[in-house]
Amino acid sequence: MRTPAGFECRYFYANYYRGRNQQECRLVARDPASARWTPGLCRDCPVPKLLRANACQHLVLDARVVKTWGGLGRKVAVSASCTKTLADVPNPQAGCGRCHESLGKLRLPENP
Repeated sequence: MRTPAGFECRYFYANYYRGRNQQECRLVARDPASARWTPGLCRDCPVPKLLRANACQHLVLDARVVKTWGGLGRKVAVSASCTKTLADVPNPQAGCGRCHESLGKLRLPENP
């Protein structure tokens, strides 16, 4: 679904049916320790960019709203892990580096 910032994100949900004005980030909602989410956080959220850069089926994202600048600002902080290697992923845009090692070893059959 398209976020208020204009990006496509699978975790954003909005319901405007019959005058409702319900918006939520289902990724942030999974973390009970997160601060309150607002639609304005979508503008600088790294999740849509990560989803475009890495479509690995084993990548699992976790997000929470954290305070910045001594509590004056807020942003979405993202962490990632891999379900195949069961390891934390320090750079979610690149992935864990081990899920797709076998793709480089594949060879096309030679034509006789």
